[in-house]
Amino acid sequence: MAACFPALGCFARSFARKLESYSFAYFLGVEFCMRVNEQLSRAVFERLNRQLGKLAKNSAARNVHKFRTYSRRVEALLGDLAAEPSRSDQKLLKLLARLRRKAGQLRDLDVQSAALRNLKVPGSAGQKAQLMAALIEDRALRARNLGESFDRQTLGKVRKRLRRAAKSAVIPAEADPVKVATQMLLQLEKGGGPLTEKTLHQYRIVGKRARYVAELAGHDPEALRLVKRLKEMQDVIGDWHDWLKLTARAEKLFGSPSQSVLAAALRNITRAKFRHALDVLAQVRAELRAPSIPPRKSPAPARRSKSAA
Repeated sequence: MAACFPALGCFARSFARKLESYSFAYFLGVEFCMRVNEQLSRAVFERLNRQLGKLAKNSAARNVHKFRTYSRRVEALLGDLAAEPSRSDQKLLKLLARLRRKAGQLRDLDVQSAALRNLKVPGSAGQKAQLMAALIEDRALRARNLGESFDRQTLGKVRKRLRRAAKSAVIPAEADPVKVATQMLLQLEKGGGPLTEKTLHQYRIVGKRARYVAELAGHDPEALRLVKRLKEMQDVIGDWHDWLKLTARAEKLFGSPSQSVLAAALRNITRAKFRHALDVLAQVRAELRAPSIPPRKSPAPARRSKSAA
């Protein structure tokens, strides 16, 4: 029949693909609303599961970065959007947070090494080489520790809880990633006061989580705008924080800026990046206080297809 009526055949194939998608969502046990992108939500569990094995075998910078990214997306889905995470989900989030902190130590050293490698300060070649050697030695030690943390037993626990979470997580129909992400940032506004290093650090942490929450809205135009601004803020503040840590490491080795040419140069760079980060954060805060986009309407409750009933 489809051969006689090409248009009907095209419709049938399209409808079959939709049924397959709905069936897979039902198999996972995840209820989706219009605000949360179904495909992205399913993928967060699959991608993290694949990345666990890669990082367990090789602690290269790329694997470290991807694990941290995928684990944060799972955290955003289960911790900020899902309805009442189960005890198993809570244990999964704690496991991922512990592993991510250890992976984060490697990531920090990778970024600091790259920044130092590209830094040119006349008269500091000896101290630069010494600092680089310390960073490399530290990374090797932390890579071993991370490898030990990704033992077979731990991997088994994480993967078991990931499977459970994929089957049991429920996204409320009223969940709105953009609204949730914005509220996370506005919560920091309640404290008031001047912008300080402590303030920047808080926005660095919360801004990351808010960005991954907003990304779960997929190609929603407002979500894309918010994600873009949050990424800009995250990159600028993160850059300042990386140089701050590198500066602290140099001062620990060589003393204050008055005692070390390298420490003095790093301190000057860090101050400049701090001022730039403050400017960007001030712009983002102003946009949050006076949004140019009208309030979002709550989405209608999502319905399951008959095939999933």
